Amino acid sequence: MQLRYSFRMYPNGPQRSALARAFGCARVVFNDALRVREDARAAGLPVVTSAELGKRLTEAKRTEERAWLSEVSAVVLQQSLRDLDTAYRNFFDGLKGKRPEMGAPRFKSRKDNRQAVRFTANARWKITTGGDLSLPKVGDVRVKWSRALPSAPSTVTVIKDAAGRYFCSFVVESEPDETLPEAAAEVGIDLGLSHFAILSDGTKIDSPRFLRRAEKKLKKAQQNLSRKAKGSSNRAKARIKVARAHARVADARREFHHQLSTKIIRENQAVAVEDLAVKGLARTRMAKSVHDAGWSAFVSMLEYKAARYGRTLIKIDRFEPTSQVCSQCGVNDGPKPLHVRVRECRVCGAVLDRDINAAVNVAKAAGLAVPACGARVRPGLVPAQRQETGTHRDGQPTVVGIPAL
Repeated sequence: MQLRYSFRMYPNGPQRSALARAFGCARVVFNDALRVREDARAAGLPVVTSAELGKRLTEAKRTEERAWLSEVSAVVLQQSLRDLDTAYRNFFDGLKGKRPEMGAPRFKSRKDNRQAVRFTANARWKITTGGDLSLPKVGDVRVKWSRALPSAPSTVTVIKDAAGRYFCSFVVESEPDETLPEAAAEVGIDLGLSHFAILSDGTKIDSPRFLRRAEKKLKKAQQNLSRKAKGSSNRAKARIKVARAHARVADARREFHHQLSTKIIRENQAVAVEDLAVKGLARTRMAKSVHDAGWSAFVSMLEYKAARYGRTLIKIDRFEPTSQVCSQCGVNDGPKPLHVRVRECRVCGAVLDRDINAAVNVAKAAGLAVPACGARVRPGLVPAQRQETGTHRDGQPTVVGIPAL
């Protein structure tokens, strides 16, 4: 299993200039190759292969107009061509239904807030004994290591985000002995807004609402940005302040997701979650709260951590009526308004918390035996009431009780 580890980098002035050249050269090569393919398509000519694009890149370096491409590592430029191939492949796979649809490759702009270049093993990059990252034609860049890499990385990607921060991202193979000891517990999770997650054992995790808490600061920073003249240095500084404010929110949310997902995976052998229609919910009046919660990112973390540590993650269908079914007797008494937080079953009379009841039903729909708050694991048989009567096919009422033989 391949994993990605990211660490903060702190390049000095000359190193930032070298990375800026690498970002720019990679962008130019990507745009040149895209233009060649688009021109061939418009003219009705065969597709220009990757090998042909590589030859044209080598020839371009020998010209006066593109001689500055030799100032950066050749691997960076070759990987830019690979990125174009990947973009086309994803586009056509989306048209064929092999993956979610994606747009056609587009030209990159020098004003893009995020820049990235990739170095493979051919570039001969290395981690020095002093803990620096040695990159070709860049130098030894200082890295803040927060943990040790589990194995030797195969590639490293250098990223500059919208806030002007630099990161190095390593691709490594996970070790086979990372499987956790077996756990007896199994849990179902109901994701929400008032509480971020409700577990079938009755545990409720409050929603941190990172974006809501930072709204005042974000609003002020955005207002300052809107007052600056376009193209001015002050506007560039204000834009970075806005990007840094958003980055702090995103980092806090990601850290919360990591801590909670790791805790759940370590404590439970099997985890059940609902396959929520996040895109649909993001088009409602609750859009900001839905994006602030970040359910999709959290479920993705649960998914890869379960595969990594030998746990089982089960996704139930989003149309499963988890909020409408009584977890005690299994009777579906229909939908209820969102303001109704405690439900009383009209058949068995059980009074249940709406969210915990839904979490228990998520676990049962996944086939997990998870008792919660004294509820029965499996719904028992509900005896028919004596005053209830059925109806024949002809509409005549039936006789109550057992007919005489």
